[in-house]
Amino acid sequence: MYYDPRAREIHGGKAHPFDAAPPHIDNGSARPSPERYYDPAWAKAEWERVFAKTWLLAGPVSDVCEPGDFLRFDIGVESFIVVRGDDGEVHAHYNVCPHRGSRLVPGNTGALVRFTCPFHSWQFDFEGRNIAVTDPETFQPRVLCHDHNLTSVRCEVAAGLVFISMSDDVPPLAEWLAPILDKLETYDMASMHVVQHRRSEWGANWKGGVDAFYESYHLHAIHPQTMGMLDDRTHIDLYPGGFSRQYVPFGQPNSHHPDQAGINPGIEAMLRDAGVDPAEVADGAKGSRAAIAVAKRVRAARMGLDYDKFSDSQLTDSTIFGVFPNAQIGCHPEAVFLHRFLPNGDDSGRFTCETVILYKHVDMPGYGAPGWMGLGADVDLTGGTRPDVVHTALGEPPGMGEVLDQDSELLPIVQAGARSRGFRGPLWSEQEARLRHFHTELDRWLAR
Repeated sequence: MYYDPRAREIHGGKAHPFDAAPPHIDNGSARPSPERYYDPAWAKAEWERVFAKTWLLAGPVSDVCEPGDFLRFDIGVESFIVVRGDDGEVHAHYNVCPHRGSRLVPGNTGALVRFTCPFHSWQFDFEGRNIAVTDPETFQPRVLCHDHNLTSVRCEVAAGLVFISMSDDVPPLAEWLAPILDKLETYDMASMHVVQHRRSEWGANWKGGVDAFYESYHLHAIHPQTMGMLDDRTHIDLYPGGFSRQYVPFGQPNSHHPDQAGINPGIEAMLRDAGVDPAEVADGAKGSRAAIAVAKRVRAARMGLDYDKFSDSQLTDSTIFGVFPNAQIGCHPEAVFLHRFLPNGDDSGRFTCETVILYKHVDMPGYGAPGWMGLGADVDLTGGTRPDVVHTALGEPPGMGEVLDQDSELLPIVQAGARSRGFRGPLWSEQEARLRHFHTELDRWLAR
């Protein structure tokens, strides 16, 4: 556990089991080599020893509710189809026809009655079995004696999320996620649905994306517009296996903000979003988070929602989980962010940043996702429609909101600096404890 020394008064509220800290993990103080951010040999080793050997977050289970519902998950040089089978189970297969290697499914999500190869019309059922070969009489029997089913991969569901693994040697998913699984389950993501899905190309190594999203040390410099309501005095928990948790306080000034006492416009907006009159918060900014937590509990009780399972910090802060190797999940009772940092198969200086917002719809006045998420009036929050994936190319603003757009502009600059002879490797502070924890676990896998 790591507490920013300046944060002790911020994380108050009633004691709650969710907030229980794990045993301390000491990851040392070594300075890792910068080659990890640009060396093609390093990237190849990561692919073979990490991505091909671990569980990877493929998507939300809400995308595969009924038989025939599918989602496509691409990472590196590979593409996978995740599908709900006629047997009611979720299956995953390489998105490749065994005949000539054509991709089977071009779409991101959808529903099918079977898989049909667009090249020669071979057909496969949802469990991956070949059910039709075009003109089978033109094949020698000894050719079709070879396996011509789809190649399947491990696929399991936990906490409303679907994971796949290219390896048969990984432990069961529940065991893999054990350090944080019960905490993720608190949010009931299986009852949420996708309301926004964005995918953009960033000019940096995928670990640069992890590094940026895993710390709030940079908020004052890169995102000054957040200074009034998003604090950098955070609580960090480290778990075995490279997993982590961080509470980032909302409704509280940043430590660099000149006014620590007053209710600024940002905090005022968050108070009103929770149904609180800012004039009734007696302690100013110091009491804003407690007022938001109380108001959300009162509102939830009125709506018949069980918010007793949530701690005060869960109601006010962004509770962020690092999921090794390449995902981050930002959790709120009403909505959840899924962030994935997907390596480029050919270029270690590029990655795909994918952001999915899940929302739990409750048709009650006053209920909604936190206002700072920016889900506008044009967004269908009912779950009636699954939004298309919005894809932006390298060099284009990703359209993920002002904060993430700023990160996308900065990371290529950091990537360029990582290649300099003058850069000898990162020097991580305790505010960046999650970064050191992640890279330590990554190095363990690379050393296997």
